[in-house]
Amino acid sequence: MTLLDLIRSLEPAQLDALAERSGTSVGNLKQIAYGYRLAGPGLAINLDRESGRAVTCEELRPDIDWAYLRNSSTSSEQSAA
Repeated sequence: MTLLDLIRSLEPAQLDALAERSGTSVGNLKQIAYGYRLAGPGLAINLDRESGRAVTCEELRPDIDWAYLRNSSTSSEQSAA
């Protein structure tokens, strides 16, 4: 699901709540959804989490190597054990 699809599926109060939980504004979400702005890495992570992975980091920012980051945290935790 794209961010635009998610936004269109939400009631205004739900969209406000998603923006607040993600640490941004509805206006910023719309700017990102329509392609006028890129989500920063932190916002991409927040939206991934707060949307229940309906919108993923990989979809929001395909230019970032998320697989490396996801695997490095697992490797670090295993090394520490």
